[in-house]
Amino acid sequence: MNGHAANAHAVPGKFTVGLTGGIGSGKSTVAEFFRECGAAVIDTDAVSHQLTQAGGAAIPAIHSAFGDNYIDDAGAMDRQRMRQLVFADTEARQRLEAILHPMIRAELLVQAGATADATYLLLVVPLLLEAAGYIELVQRILVVDCAEEAQVERTVRRSGLDAAEVRAIMAQQIGRNARLLRADDIIHNDGDLLALCKQVELLHKRYRALASAII
Repeated sequence: MNGHAANAHAVPGKFTVGLTGGIGSGKSTVAEFFRECGAAVIDTDAVSHQLTQAGGAAIPAIHSAFGDNYIDDAGAMDRQRMRQLVFADTEARQRLEAILHPMIRAELLVQAGATADATYLLLVVPLLLEAAGYIELVQRILVVDCAEEAQVERTVRRSGLDAAEVRAIMAQQIGRNARLLRADDIIHNDGDLLALCKQVELLHKRYRALASAII
């Protein structure tokens, strides 16, 4: 282990695993398998979408910081325009993160408090190793890993971004090797769904045992 056992729990007394991985690595699929096994799962991307949809709690601050051009006709954050801005402008990305991450973390803690029935909690945080405020909530880091070419192909297929745009996103994330060095556990997602599911089932049993041992 990389020394996360001493961290504060997202929920007092709740064993918490942080799931992360590069764009297109398969985090959502892995998280869904864990959910089917019985883990409590909170996805920070889903929380972010809630905060930035029409009427979302982050919209007033985003509108104030970025102006009308970054709010769409429905009143939600214009994701495509904002994505283009933050990839081209580091200062703009930092401003957006300064708005969103504290709000995401606060909502995450609210949702985590409602997971009392589950043996352990899985937090899906794409920027677990990059953004402040998350790593101290988890006792183990689980990385979903695959070849970088697979990341690009999967993301192009599902998102409509081109390969250059995907690689630009990857360049802003922690590097693959650095991510793997921080991992307590690794799921390899270069095979089929059956192989992926078997890895999840094994780790689910391990996390249940760890949770029972430390709680």
